[in-house]
Amino acid sequence: MEMKKQAPLFIYTYGYRLEETELCHLEMRSFFDKQTDSGLLMSEIAVHPDRSPFMRERLETIYQGERLEDILEQVKQIELGDSTFKVIFIKMSDLAPEDKIDFDDKRVIEREIGVYIEGEADVHNPDYTFGILNWGGRWYFGNYIKSKAVWLTQMTKPRSYSIALSTRVARAVANIAVPIPSGKTVIDPCCGIGTVLVEALSMGIDIVGRDINPFVIRGTLENLAHFNFKTDVVCGDIADITSHYDAAILDMPYNHFSRTTPEDQLSLLRNARRIAAKAVIITADPMDELIESAGFAILDRCTTRKGSFIRQIIVCA
Repeated sequence: MEMKKQAPLFIYTYGYRLEETELCHLEMRSFFDKQTDSGLLMSEIAVHPDRSPFMRERLETIYQGERLEDILEQVKQIELGDSTFKVIFIKMSDLAPEDKIDFDDKRVIEREIGVYIEGEADVHNPDYTFGILNWGGRWYFGNYIKSKAVWLTQMTKPRSYSIALSTRVARAVANIAVPIPSGKTVIDPCCGIGTVLVEALSMGIDIVGRDINPFVIRGTLENLAHFNFKTDVVCGDIADITSHYDAAILDMPYNHFSRTTPEDQLSLLRNARRIAAKAVIITADPMDELIESAGFAILDRCTTRKGSFIRQIIVCA
């Protein structure tokens, strides 16, 4: 039987806490226009796993087949010369008992595949890392990337306050606002201490910040400098903005902690509508009527929880 190289598909593995389920699913829909509860998602769309706080790994498929023997036959085509490699069997925790492969058998499969690849095995510092996965009765083999979870290094900041978005939420929100960053401009017009700015900038998103509070702006600049990020951060009112952006991330001032009136909220929303083609609005208050009054259409949404404090994340255009 002739073996043909398949068009690349990307298989992503996910991990998230129960209270993050809705947020993770909204990020999935933003990236891939679909979601999954299985912890595995397959798509033709390439997203680097470092971007998401929920992605663990990505397998870019090179070969696939119904049997492991099909994979072994196909990997004979790989010629690495003097380059080194290793093979990783990707873990799956939700397989049926009859489909589970134990630890020793996984190591055997990794070694067996390695025998068929022309190159030198190196489990510590390989030039190439390959992954093998058995899913839905089919085998997949390809280039493997494990998430470095870079957002973990950005959790502790010089300046913080209790109602700020968590790093994981901020990173997901940036992805929801700009799933494809290339050529897109973004503004956070109520940037607070800059949690969204830090996460967006760490992913190469072209974002600027603004806040009406000069003391908060000082904290923003300190946090950005701590992580060696630079962007324009202005102290000023959203009403003074004259530029236009592809997206705005608007973390609404909360009535629990501020004296923002419904009229003030409507003004913020109308200005966001004026300066951006798309907005991701984060709010602790019911706001659908105000959002629609400002001229937005609600496209998607989720809730996320921090203790007993519940936020809505609403995608608008």
